[in-house]
Amino acid sequence: MGKKLDLSRSVYDLTKQYPELIDIMVGLGFSDITKKFLLNSVGKLVTIPKGAAMRGIDMTTIVTTLMAHGFELEGEAPQSASPVSAPEETHADRTNRLKSYLKRLGEGEDLEQVRKEFAENFSQVEASEIMQAEQELMAEGVPLEEVQRLCDVHSGLFHGATGEEQTSGSHSGAGHAHNHDAIHAMAEANSGRAADLSRIDGHPIQTLMRENAAMEALLNEAFGLEDREQVAALLPRLREIAIHYAKKGDLLYPHLKVKYDISGPSQVMWTIDDEIRNEMGILARKSVHDELWWGRLQAVLTRAKEMIYKENNILLPICAANFTQAEWQHIYRDGKDYAVCLGVEPLVWAEAERNETPNGREGEIVMPGGHLTLAQLTAMLNTIPLEITFVDADNINRYFNEGPKVLKRPSMAIDREVFSCHPPKIEPMVRSIIDDLRSGKRDQVQMWMEKLGRTMLVNYMAVRDKAGNYVGTVEVVQDMEFAKQHFLR
Repeated sequence: MGKKLDLSRSVYDLTKQYPELIDIMVGLGFSDITKKFLLNSVGKLVTIPKGAAMRGIDMTTIVTTLMAHGFELEGEAPQSASPVSAPEETHADRTNRLKSYLKRLGEGEDLEQVRKEFAENFSQVEASEIMQAEQELMAEGVPLEEVQRLCDVHSGLFHGATGEEQTSGSHSGAGHAHNHDAIHAMAEANSGRAADLSRIDGHPIQTLMRENAAMEALLNEAFGLEDREQVAALLPRLREIAIHYAKKGDLLYPHLKVKYDISGPSQVMWTIDDEIRNEMGILARKSVHDELWWGRLQAVLTRAKEMIYKENNILLPICAANFTQAEWQHIYRDGKDYAVCLGVEPLVWAEAERNETPNGREGEIVMPGGHLTLAQLTAMLNTIPLEITFVDADNINRYFNEGPKVLKRPSMAIDREVFSCHPPKIEPMVRSIIDDLRSGKRDQVQMWMEKLGRTMLVNYMAVRDKAGNYVGTVEVVQDMEFAKQHFLR
């Protein structure tokens, strides 16, 4: 039986399924497929027919070659493919031309002049082509700062010309609260995945898109005001975008770079996020709103709006094309640690709530926050500079960490009732503390004492599960002599 090859799947997916396809594609003229950073980024956004159209390679030749190598083709396959622009222009020509436009803009050439020339040569450009041009510039040694400047200006050049935007234009109802129709169409044109994910209540892509929509509405309000003081009054709300940028910086950029070898967004967009956030903070602290302040504010708000465009057209579709379901669920759970951004309350993602425990390797202890071997967990608990005791809901000693202790805890006391470890005059106090913790009357009880000439803090804390049920008490003893010495200096 032949090998099934679905032409509607991405080039990346197909080469993962059939590694021998790489050499076949190179022979057909897809030379960039051997570049790992391009295969891991652009390759996940294009199919073979789409790549053929971009490069001007005849689809009939591709079909014939693939069948000769024993592939049975599935999915829609056009009989031939024409280049997006002039027939004589190759994919490499298009990429080089795009890079030249970006370089010219970076050198300060007038945007409208470059845009005019771009419009004469390109009826349409794919977001994946823009990303490839930027990736190649970095691979050629263009300094990161230069690519950052290009990233800032290219949105003005390409705005309205990407295939994604042209596909979504007829669906962009201005009254729609989150611009979902336009965003869905755009994302589907890139990878077909982002649109589906953005429809899932609580999915990180949905939340990030809703935050982008809220930010864009606030920016439009700011751009519509002429009174500087009114715009300045909006700055505290505008600065909430820092929460959104922090999510991207913690949850998206590093994962793209480390796991999928896609470094462009993390190198360029991440730095620009920081610059926007820092500039807004500086402007918010200035009390004099003169011409210089106004010019800087207009510039940073423009950068923020262009970042929304880049994120929706490039970053989120790339993430959708790469991240697994399990990875998105991790991102959803980690996202709970962030404050609400721009009034957008994240919805509950039911499936992620059901699958809270991460996967671990054999022999590991798996917890919601990660997984450790028993040796790692034991060493970590013994390294923490605290004396730790856990007493379960039945008042039985279940755990002491190891190491020297000021308040001794013999291992023979494990599995004994905690009250048996205290002298009769202390036992009533211990019972009272645990009863208060169990009942919820108190969640924590602290006691300071002098022991062996050192100041000690004993902290009793109720341990409860996610449902609020009492599961035990943890006693933590800390030598506070270091703190006393610090404040007495």
